Amino acid sequence: MDTQQNTALTRALAEVPGPLPTSGVIHITLPHTDRFTVVGNHLAQHPELSCTAVGIAVRIQSLPQGTEVSIKALTARCKEGEKRIAAALRELEAHGYLQRFRHRLPGKKVATRTLFCNQPAALVRLRGQTPAPVPVPAQPQAHAPESDSYSDVEPVPEPEQQPERQPKPEPKPEPAPLPPAPPVPAVLLPVASPPSPPPPPFVPPPTAPKPPRPPLPQPGALTPALDRAATALLSDLRRHAPQFTLSEGDIRQLVPPVATWLERDAHPDTIRRTLIDDLPQPLRHPVKLLKHRLTALLPPPLPGACDLAAPARPRTVATPFQTCDDCDRAFRSPAPGHCRDCRETREHRGEDVPAAA
Repeated sequence: MDTQQNTALTRALAEVPGPLPTSGVIHITLPHTDRFTVVGNHLAQHPELSCTAVGIAVRIQSLPQGTEVSIKALTARCKEGEKRIAAALRELEAHGYLQRFRHRLPGKKVATRTLFCNQPAALVRLRGQTPAPVPVPAQPQAHAPESDSYSDVEPVPEPEQQPERQPKPEPKPEPAPLPPAPPVPAVLLPVASPPSPPPPPFVPPPTAPKPPRPPLPQPGALTPALDRAATALLSDLRRHAPQFTLSEGDIRQLVPPVATWLERDAHPDTIRRTLIDDLPQPLRHPVKLLKHRLTALLPPPLPGACDLAAPARPRTVATPFQTCDDCDRAFRSPAPGHCRDCRETREHRGEDVPAAA
């Protein structure tokens, strides 16, 4: 009586469309209208990030712009300690979700700025597709006004006239030095590089080859009676489960393993329940499921009557009791004679003692 029942969840579970899974989590999905954050599965199901790092990333992504996300600020917001939060931030920084850099402020002050990207893989691809920036030409230096002539060669005088003495050109004034350019802030995004291949998938491809499937069970002798019974059982499955409407070719493949079950004294109702109970939803390959269950759930042969009998215990032969000829004392011996004390007494007296059995 002390267990609280959530009737709202119970009613919502009854309204979930489609068949419910037999195991695992059951999702009740309601659309958000306010106060929600979109999180990609590449972060929520990242195979190399810890659950603490994923939770810290979701917390940072849900905060508005300009919110303080230092280690001490996150410690005040979360239940984790500074060490766990610092380790989670290092994980996010190693996988490209987080970037921290130092920004110099006026007055020789330095502040740490934090960047958070919700899709680092997409950002890398976007930077790889962006064309390289065109270099800006340098500003032209100040120079003297150009003359009417476009050539620096003096004109050649005619032979009848003497060339007039040209005045010496005045030295050109040196250009005034340009003011120093303002400092360029540090680039926050990765430096553009040649187009790189797409990032590898988070889930690596399987390296080990799949083991071969075990062969279907075969009976010792496929008699006509076993063949008829197995064929009838397989043809009758569609009455109990319409998904198992098998073709004649499929039935001929499944007859030997079913005959093996019948040969091992399995009841037809037991075989039918084993094959059609607790089906996966949706069922895409009925024949493959039947082959798997007939092979993996094959019972062993029934033991014989001699195998069920308890093993006979070995008989122990007890040495019989004898009565001593001198003192009438009872003692154990395979043959009559004297007891140990009487034999020792006779030996002490020097009398003949018969050999002990």
